Order: sequence, then C-alpha cells, then structure tokens
Amino acid sequence: MTDPLGQSQVLPYVFGLRKRGYEFHVISFEKMDRYKKHHRTIAELFKENDVHWHPQDYQLSGGIKTTLKQVLRMHKVAKYLHGLHHFDIVHCRSYMPALTGLKLKRKYGVKFIFDMRGFWADERIDGKIWSLDNPVYKRIYNYFKRKETQFILNSDYAIIGTQNGYDEMHSWKSIQGKETNVKVIPCCANLDLFDPSKIEPSEQDALREKLGIEKHHFVLGYVGSIGTWYMLSEMLDYFKCLKEENSNAVFLFVSGEKPEYIKDEAEKKGIDPNTIIVASTLHSGVPLHLSLFDTAIFFIRPSYSKKAASPVKQGEIMAMGIPLVCNAGVGDTDSIVLRYKAGTVIDELNEETYRQNFIQKEMFDAQEIKDGAKAYFSLEEGLNQYEWIYKKVLE
Repeated sequence: MTDPLGQSQVLPYVFGLRKRGYEFHVISFEKMDRYKKHHRTIAELFKENDVHWHPQDYQLSGGIKTTLKQVLRMHKVAKYLHGLHHFDIVHCRSYMPALTGLKLKRKYGVKFIFDMRGFWADERIDGKIWSLDNPVYKRIYNYFKRKETQFILNSDYAIIGTQNGYDEMHSWKSIQGKETNVKVIPCCANLDLFDPSKIEPSEQDALREKLGIEKHHFVLGYVGSIGTWYMLSEMLDYFKCLKEENSNAVFLFVSGEKPEYIKDEAEKKGIDPNTIIVASTLHSGVPLHLSLFDTAIFFIRPSYSKKAASPVKQGEIMAMGIPLVCNAGVGDTDSIVLRYKAGTVIDELNEETYRQNFIQKEMFDAQEIKDGAKAYFSLEEGLNQYEWIYKKVLE
C-alpha cells in the first residue's frame, strides 16, 4: 500500500466500498524502504477510513525459497484473521494472493474473487524475468498456468482489465466451452482527485519554480515507474526528435526512479540532461504534477501478455484533459485513445513516425478527453461494478 500502485489501484476501491458498508481487512506485503518512508501516512489513511491494515514484510532477495516463505506467511495470516472475523469474501488481487483465496474457499467456503488484472505468468516470460529454457522456471510457469485456469473456473467471480484480454482468455482450450463468471473492469481513476479545476495557478507556479520549469517551456510528461515494460529508450528517442523541432521542450518524469539513471540514459543519446526533470511524489500529488504537462507519453513493450494490460496512467492522464502519445498493441489502450480523440497512436516506433506524431494541447478538445475518462475510467463506475459483484456472490 506504500507503493504508488497500491495508493491508486487498491486504496480508493477499498475506501470507496467501505463507505458503502463493506468491512475490510487488507493484508499487504510491503517493501521496507517504502514502508519506512510512508507507513505513517498510509496507516493514517486506513484509520481515517475505518479499514483494518495488516502489513507484512516483503523480501526482494532470497529467490524461490523466500517467495515460498512469504506465500506460507500469507496463508497463515489470512487463516488467523478468518478465524477471528469469519470473512464472507476473500478478494485477491493477482495470482500470489489467489493461492490463499482458493485455499480459503475450498477449506472454509469463503466466496473467492480472483481480481487477475492481467496474465501474470505470461508477463514473467515476456518480461524475461523467467526463462522457459530454465527447467525450474518452466516448471513454475506451467504450475501457475494450471493455477490460472483453476482460479478462473473456481472463483465466484474473476476480473480482468481489458476486453482484449477477456476475448483472449475465452479462446484458451482450458476455458473454451466452460461456464465462467468474468467481468472487465479497467484500472480506474479517481476523478475527484484527478480534476484539473481543483488545481490552483499559484500551486502550479510554485511547482514550476521548484522543478526549474519556465512558462515558455513545452512540457512532455511521463508518469509512473520505468521498470520492465515501459520503453524508456524509445520515449527518449521521441523526445530527442521533439527537441529538434521545438527547442523549448523539456521532459518531465513524475516517477520514483532514480533521476541519475534517466538522465544518464538521455545523455547516452546526446540529449542535454538539463532538459530532463525527474520528480517524485505521493499519489495525492500526482494531479498537480500532471497539470504541468502539455502532452503525455507512454510506450509499453507490446507482447502476448499485454493483451490484458490496463495502464493506470491512461485514465489519470485523460481525467486531466491532457492529450497523450502511445503505441499500438497494448490492451484496449489504442482503441480508447482513438474512440475518445484523446491523442495519437503510433503503430511503429521510429524517427519517421515520431516526427509525424508531435501533438499539442490546442489540437484536441480537453473536455472531450475528460468525458472519455469519465465514461471509461471513472472510479465511481468501478465501485459500482465491484459492488455488483459483491452482491452477486453473496446472493
């Protein structure tokens, strides 16, 4: 919950559903560096919203043995809490928690919701985290693909982030012709938080001064981690072409990544590192930072597993009325951009296509983009969908 993803894609749903009368116990595994830095703030949010939080220590090192220990820890904590509180539903986000969720369903009859979000095991292969050439990882991959089918067929409801992923899943031989309860819910955005009308010009001026951004600068912006999937090299190539066209362009990264890493990668491409700005903020501070963007960009490495990817950043960017540049072939991203006239989609990433796809705010209707976010990414609508599922499984 101390990671940005937890703050944007778990807490708003949990707190929103708590207001609708559902009591929650949240078991999360926290990276200690972020936990030490942010746990007081997050704990206070849990307290304010009357939600119980049971944070556990997430170990990054130690390999498979450590992972197994953490899975056993999750089983143990969930079983202990169920003994105290007699859960009606266990709502599991992604595959590791679903191991515990399926156990609770089979042993105690707890309703099991598999919030799969994407094709996690395939992401490990496509992201080169696991190699099928390694017999150990091949065995682990096959294990989770079998579990994936069990989770889908044995859950009381499963949730996936894209229509593209839904269609792909139902083409699998293990799922074809079998009865499933699966709903598409994209990664939603809190439109009350991501509301440009709530941004004060004085706040923008103060942030510009802090970051060294001048009023005449054209701000290309990226929000989120870099990691395995986001194509930093190609995004820097796009910026380099843009900079040749517009000497006032700067590239603002709103990210927890180390600034030195991004600046070093830019410098390798002959980009002046002084035109690269990296700022880190809690989720609550993201809208103000986004408000400085003239246009936003994200390139995601297309792959089989990304058919099911719903980028969190897309809804947040569109909610702010900011046009975006993205690549094709990832989840429902390109179809949403085109449907709501929210920016431009690049089919092939090269210098020629970059130069054909420079965009400015004035080329788009900010209200139309915001309306698209409301229609497709509204947190309120996401809460309605989740509540419908909760009521359905409790009938």
